[in-house]
Amino acid sequence: MRFSLNVDHIATLRNVRGENLPDPVTTALIAEQAGVDGIVVHLREDRRHIKERDVRLLRELVTTKLDLEMAVTEEIIKIACDVGPELATIVPEKRQELTTEGGINVIDNIEHLKNSIIELHNSEIEVSLFIEPDIEQINAAAEIESDFIEIHTGVFANAVSEEEQFDELEKIRVAVKQAKKFGLGVNAGHGLNYQNIKIFRELNDIDEVSIGHAIIARAVVVGINEAVKEMINLIR
Repeated sequence: MRFSLNVDHIATLRNVRGENLPDPVTTALIAEQAGVDGIVVHLREDRRHIKERDVRLLRELVTTKLDLEMAVTEEIIKIACDVGPELATIVPEKRQELTTEGGINVIDNIEHLKNSIIELHNSEIEVSLFIEPDIEQINAAAEIESDFIEIHTGVFANAVSEEEQFDELEKIRVAVKQAKKFGLGVNAGHGLNYQNIKIFRELNDIDEVSIGHAIIARAVVVGINEAVKEMINLIR
């Protein structure tokens, strides 16, 4: 299982003071040296954390993989096609949310998503759809030729009992099997941390996990290099 680091909240901290530090680009490069398999950033329409400057510098400097999380708006698609990340992960986006709250509804937006995927593919960018562990959503993702899905793990992460956690884990397990039948790559993320990643490792066939907030929070105490290495040790 590969591991990509989301550095959005380094940018959040930087933007609190409207200054230049800490720099998400520098953080990403340290994380690569520590062993991450990729860097994830979400370029939101409101630019609340990651800026276009960050994305363009990361494209120049990242040597592993750059995953650009994005809404499918004309402006952001144009930027993605110009920058050329290895992967574009399409996520739902609401101005009032603190963070992405759930998966995108592929079924209800199938034509728009299909056209967006075609446009990204024309720029040689692979596409992932951030969705719930739902069979029908996975079928729709395969229908419009997404390359990957990223399973939303927030419900699993927020489960208050072991029973709820195991029930959600089983839903994810079934979803992964369905995606693999279509030949889709499978990533997973949202709310994963140093505690719940241990049980999450029991899932087979997940290609990559994307983790951000938990590692950035840990890095405040031990530094990004150590925080990344601690997570790598747990995953592998």
